[in-house]
Amino acid sequence: MELSKTIFGNEISKKDFQKACKTQKKFIDKFADDRDTVYKFKLVDNDVLTPVMGVKNLVIEENTDGTPSKEKFTLPKKSVIIGNIRMGFGHYRISMAMASAAHAMGFTPIWMDLNSFKGTTTTSIISAQNDLYSLGSRLSQKSKLFNKFVWEPMNYEGFKKLSYNAGDQKTSELFTSLYRDLPKDTPYIATHVWPSQGAVHAGMTHVVNAIPDNWPMGLHLSEGAIHAVQTEKTYLGYKYLLGFDGDKVLKPMKDKDIFYAGHYIDDEIVVNLETDCKKRIERAKKGEPVRFLLTIGGAGAQGEFFSKILKNLLPYIQEEKACLYINCGDYMNVWDLIQKNVPEINQGIFKTFTKTYFNDWACEAEFAEKAISGKDKASFRGIHVFCNKDIFAAVYITNLLIRASDVLVTKPSELAFYPVPKLFIRRIGGHEMWGAIHSHEIGDGTVECETPQMAASMAKNLINDKELYLRMCENILRNKTIGMYDGAYKVVEAAVGKKVPAKKPTAKPAAKSAKPAVKTEKPAAKKTSSKAKAK
Repeated sequence: MELSKTIFGNEISKKDFQKACKTQKKFIDKFADDRDTVYKFKLVDNDVLTPVMGVKNLVIEENTDGTPSKEKFTLPKKSVIIGNIRMGFGHYRISMAMASAAHAMGFTPIWMDLNSFKGTTTTSIISAQNDLYSLGSRLSQKSKLFNKFVWEPMNYEGFKKLSYNAGDQKTSELFTSLYRDLPKDTPYIATHVWPSQGAVHAGMTHVVNAIPDNWPMGLHLSEGAIHAVQTEKTYLGYKYLLGFDGDKVLKPMKDKDIFYAGHYIDDEIVVNLETDCKKRIERAKKGEPVRFLLTIGGAGAQGEFFSKILKNLLPYIQEEKACLYINCGDYMNVWDLIQKNVPEINQGIFKTFTKTYFNDWACEAEFAEKAISGKDKASFRGIHVFCNKDIFAAVYITNLLIRASDVLVTKPSELAFYPVPKLFIRRIGGHEMWGAIHSHEIGDGTVECETPQMAASMAKNLINDKELYLRMCENILRNKTIGMYDGAYKVVEAAVGKKVPAKKPTAKPAAKSAKPAVKTEKPAAKKTSSKAKAK
């Protein structure tokens, strides 16, 4: 079926189809067409994720002369492939949630990053697109005019059009070579639409397209896959393709094509949610320092914004009313920028208060364990800065620190759905604002603070107004009882085609060479609250 001509029964104009074909040809001319190539794979351990959730990385197997191997490739029994791309941190973070849930349910997660197979047409195209998106993200933070007239409209309305999906569908036909050596009936979870589209074009039969964000867009459609969404708002918008072609009423998706899953959250966060939330409430009542986790996205675009928040919080840090965890991801230049903008942190008492944890995963995981336990007072005093050139460590340390934190300070993207009190800073792209709106409506986050002054003021409110903070914690506990955070389990069930109970949680080491990482504290097995529709 030509998925660029008709999408869920809705015809694409001849003009838009021809444009999609021209885009595909442009990529072929620039990066070649390797659809007839059969890439052979092997599985390797992931230094960060294999010990904690059994992840195996899918990589291309080559002979010593650099040619592709002809050895037969097999997957472990009960495998679930997590198809993703490195584009910022968001899609990796969602992938980790899926892998964590799959592992807890007795499956081996296979990590398939389409942006990691250097030399292939697929990776060449995705890398080029990722570079453009990262550039746009950074420019949007520096130029109000670019943000208002280019970036916001493109992210909010441009990506929403059904015609945009037609272009992506044609381009993703070029991704099929990476699937030729995979068993077609392997459960496949995609955390970005391109891996989902590529899998469908290649004939994979159990594909779930896990849609991020809270703003329905044609960009995320992958006909032939089961679409999972995190909110009722997105379910309605996608089911009826509302606004995907202006005011035109479109043919809807069928029931078998879409289901509401809930928030995509890691197993270790979900099973420890009640314990962690009760600890937050106890700390607030005792008047302990409020632990703020500032996490900077994969594009590294908001260093200036975070610098201004940090500068405003210095007096509270000195008075031990606040503690800061800052994750710079894999962008050391962001930390350099913060030091330049806030020179006080390298002077006087703040020089003693500031500790850094760079490129040492064992040390980072050990700190997170101590912070969660609360036994080491040094872990919730002062400023603690994290940066790791390993992308998996750069992303996953946020997941660990979330459990130890009182307030997560973040843009309203994928982290808007995590069960921790949140302070939202300015979005990057119009679609993200709906993440903050959803969080604010369910009671676990603030409104979007569009200026550093507003964000700093809200941080002070969270320090001084315990009622505001306690309400967020209580709302998280309430949301847990209705299965709101069970989305990752539901997606796994949809991919494998049946309901699967989670296994009994076990202690999970941080890495092969590291000391044991954060241990699961709640012994009861995790049960999903309702059955996903997997058809």
